[in-house]
Amino acid sequence: MRMRSRSQNRQSIGSASWKKRLVSVWNLENIKIVKRVIVSVVGATVLLIGIALLVLPGPAFIVIPLGLAILATEYAWARRWLRKVRQMASNVVSGRDRTAPRDSPI
Repeated sequence: MRMRSRSQNRQSIGSASWKKRLVSVWNLENIKIVKRVIVSVVGATVLLIGIALLVLPGPAFIVIPLGLAILATEYAWARRWLRKVRQMASNVVSGRDRTAPRDSPI
């Protein structure tokens, strides 16, 4: 087994080949994919915890919109669901009947 001298070590560390490999691995497309996977995993986990809190003691009505908000940063379907949840929450807070049709004179 051959040992490298310090000058050879410095030369290999200072070379641009590792920088080129790093840039080729972490290009913009790969970063976008990694970000989407991380957001998906974290958002889905928070959303599933919120759904579990519907039957377990805990703040499900806070955690579910939080999970949807995390997922809404990447997915249009989550943005639509979050909009619906916000509308239902504002109806509940304002005291409007959410089961009555919108055109009803009630």
